[in-house]
Amino acid sequence: MSFYDEVLRELLFALGAALFIGNLIALLRRRSGVPAGARSSAASGEPVDDEYLDHAPVGRTLLFMVIGFVVMVTALAAIIAF
Repeated sequence: MSFYDEVLRELLFALGAALFIGNLIALLRRRSGVPAGARSSAASGEPVDDEYLDHAPVGRTLLFMVIGFVVMVTALAAIIAF
């Protein structure tokens, strides 16, 4: 097993975990009830238009969570197997 194969497996694990955890956080924030107008843009400090703060769609978020979980578990199995 080469160094590059191991790095590729670890990167796939990290990518899957990031996809899963990022979408989990987006789903939890959606349910927290934080009003969109309460957030501000980091650049100007002024409130951002509501049209840019749409909540993450539940179906898409769950689909991305499943994809991230599958990639993460598959990569972990590949790391353990070799």
